[in-house]
Amino acid sequence: MKILFVGSELNPLAHTGGLGDVLGALPAAIRKSGYDARIIMPLYKQIKVHYREKLKFIRWSMIRLGWRSMFSGLYSMTVDGVPVYFIDNEYYFGHDSLYLEYSFDIERFSFFQRAVLEALGEPMDFSPDILHLNDWQTAMIPVLLDAHYSQKKYYQSLKTVLTIHNLKYQGVHGREQIQDYLDLPDRFISEANILKDGIPNFLKAGIVYSDRITVVSPTYAKEILTDYYGEGLNGILGAQRDKITGILNGIDTESYDPATDKHIPKNYDVSNWKEGKALCKQALEKELGFTPGDDRPLMAMVTRLTEQKGLDLLLHIGDELLETTEARLAIIGNGSPYLENRLRSLEGRNPDKMRTLFAFKPEEARKLYAASDLFLMPSLFEPCGLSQMIAMRYGSLPVVRQTGGLQDTVQPYNRFDGSGNGFGFLNINAHELLYTTKHALCLYEENPKA
Repeated sequence: MKILFVGSELNPLAHTGGLGDVLGALPAAIRKSGYDARIIMPLYKQIKVHYREKLKFIRWSMIRLGWRSMFSGLYSMTVDGVPVYFIDNEYYFGHDSLYLEYSFDIERFSFFQRAVLEALGEPMDFSPDILHLNDWQTAMIPVLLDAHYSQKKYYQSLKTVLTIHNLKYQGVHGREQIQDYLDLPDRFISEANILKDGIPNFLKAGIVYSDRITVVSPTYAKEILTDYYGEGLNGILGAQRDKITGILNGIDTESYDPATDKHIPKNYDVSNWKEGKALCKQALEKELGFTPGDDRPLMAMVTRLTEQKGLDLLLHIGDELLETTEARLAIIGNGSPYLENRLRSLEGRNPDKMRTLFAFKPEEARKLYAASDLFLMPSLFEPCGLSQMIAMRYGSLPVVRQTGGLQDTVQPYNRFDGSGNGFGFLNINAHELLYTTKHALCLYEENPKA
């Protein structure tokens, strides 16, 4: 079986979050099972700059996008044993950031999806049986197959799987523009097809037209059928529920391995984890400017700074948490300037107990995973989440809100039978986060063997 993953991110080449991590690990795992899995993605500027010598040019063509004819280059490169193809266009992808202004992103990924379909088969010398699509940036491909390729024999047997990594982001834009970019006949411009409340919606269209839908955890598969988590698409998802499956994401345990990780100051495994984590903590505390030498618990967050991640809950109780415990807090992340400023203010009020790094640097994140004792993840919703899995891999116990993939991966500590691999709270409530975190810190101080 031949599978082509189509996505907008890939770790380690260009990624901003969990989507890139999944595409960086899953195709390689599938290839180990004997299937021919490959990837296609945009050729972003940062990839072209850093991997110019490794990129192999295959061909160029012109892609029709409304009244425009746009250049499309096709390149390839092998990444960790997986063949990866790249769609090149300097106007669309020659920028420092992966994502730009929203309406321009709609145009960019309309072009990308059309270019992907034109590259299948002879151009890339690969004819997949399944297109594995990821999020709104690729969700119109099943519609394009129906609109423009249904009369061609090869495409008639081509199946599509759409994975929804985060339902919140849907790809919404004006009718005239989308019909122009994708050259869609009028029969597609209806509520039964690509429209949601009168407006084209890429993700909704993919839900309707794809052969199968996966979401990234079993709990999230149930949550998105409700009003609260469904982001306005729960009715459509309910009508399509027979083709929805929740499959829990995983991490690359070879890459995220404290026994071999070159980015942490001391490697460790189950036989010497206490010594290893202690040395990692000492090194990081020195780097961050904390007073070294004591055994205060270190709490950590590695996160995008968005409302989804529950940072408002932390900010509401942050002063009380830091003032009433001996714990320290270190946060790595970037995103909302508003949340950056509020976290900076919290740090300013607690200069001896808190540090922030407002940039996502994978090497620094690994140091924090290895050094920390507790990992805070109070998400309002979390389709899957990978950070809690990485934290546990490095021996940092997660404190999570029990939603989505956090509920599927973190079993709250049970003081009666000693079971559990972390700590959890149910409601979107700042004081539940405070109570649960203080409970974990109390165990750290009074019953470390637990």
